[in-house]
Amino acid sequence: QVQLVESGGGLVQPGGSLRLSCAASGDIQRINYMGWYRQAPGKEREMVALRPNNSSTNYADSVKGRFTISGDNAKNTVSLRMDSLKPEDTAIYICYAALHLGYRAWGQGTQVTVSP
Repeated sequence: QVQLVESGGGLVQPGGSLRLSCAASGDIQRINYMGWYRQAPGKEREMVALRPNNSSTNYADSVKGRFTISGDNAKNTVSLRMDSLKPEDTAIYICYAALHLGYRAWGQGTQVTVSP
């Protein structure tokens, strides 16, 4: 079993920055890679940033150039640096892990609110 716990969410003004972190525990050897999704009220969960390996990243078009995903080689942590935040970024941000054999793990989510 893999558990994911996020931290770092909060309230920030437009143009501000936040850094989210996710810590994985349990059978972390099952983790292939990690990333971040988000879900805003009334919208489906969407991919924000994935880190398939140390030299490869995928970002949603809406966050390219503003968000940066990073992690350690042990695959037990992943972070998301969010700059130039917009009200449209308001959502629950959810840590994600792709596991062996096609399984997935999800964190509980951390709220990010961007508001004047």
